[in-house]
Amino acid sequence: MTQTRAALRPTVLTALLAALLSVLLAPAPASAASLQEVTGFGSNPGALKMYRYVPDGLPAGRPVVVALHGCTQNAAGYASGTGWTTLADRWGFSVVLPQQQSGNNLSQCFNWFQPADIARGQGEAASVAQMVDRQLADVSGDPSRVYVTGLSAGGGMTAVMTAVYPEKFAAGGVVAGLPYGCAQAAGSPYVCMYVGATQSPAQWGDRVRAARPGYTGPWPALTVFQGTADYTVKPANMTALVDQWTDVHGADRTADVSDTVAGFPHRVYRGPGGNAVVETYSLTGMGHGQPVDPGTGDAQCGASGAYFLDVNLCAAYRLGKAWRLG
Repeated sequence: MTQTRAALRPTVLTALLAALLSVLLAPAPASAASLQEVTGFGSNPGALKMYRYVPDGLPAGRPVVVALHGCTQNAAGYASGTGWTTLADRWGFSVVLPQQQSGNNLSQCFNWFQPADIARGQGEAASVAQMVDRQLADVSGDPSRVYVTGLSAGGGMTAVMTAVYPEKFAAGGVVAGLPYGCAQAAGSPYVCMYVGATQSPAQWGDRVRAARPGYTGPWPALTVFQGTADYTVKPANMTALVDQWTDVHGADRTADVSDTVAGFPHRVYRGPGGNAVVETYSLTGMGHGQPVDPGTGDAQCGASGAYFLDVNLCAAYRLGKAWRLG
């Protein structure tokens, strides 16, 4: 028996060494992607910061989502709170996260109401457009599948981007935001937010058409999320957005689909070609914020917090499905 044990020792030692070497020589696991700041993305006339999230191993030809935070927020908080980075990992797309600076706006709101920031080739709108171009070049993204969304002031800037740079975006998602040109139509951003502007659908549509003279389409589709108990941005602004973008698309203002999603009224307006051009979610009883639904279920995403409201519906997920991201 003693002799047999001695004979086994080299074999056991060899096996242990082989196992140790296999661990040491195994390729390291891929590190999790993280938010990165990008500098030198253009002339940046709006003096914004650019952040992005690119899932590890993202192949070429994938979509790009631009996500614009609300007042008092920042890129990192909006990235995680909305669930966009989680969905980017799950479905395979990259996210561009512009960030406002206090030197531009003390409350870190995007300046959706300032004429110098909402015109083509100028200010913050031009800075965001330059971020899109840089991102598409860096990740070899699909230029036909670029989308933009945002909350509150970011929602107002979403409407700006789809109006001023319609050729760059396939669709937009406005969360508790404002129609393009609302501050000018109302005479004040505060009147626009707290009351709404009085314009006909044609007048609303003319504001978009004037933002990109000579452009005849295609126009981005639009999805709107609005809380019925929002006293910061009144629900009248969702009605105005429907009027504005159905007019731009040549659609009527009678919903072709009227149903409920997660218990909330949901409407779809189709254009002359039969495709959905405007979609709305009226979030009954919700105040001012981004709808989220924390959890691990397929339709769940986001994290609850200030201006991230757990209403059992995740806006980012609904937008991603509408945009066929996953």
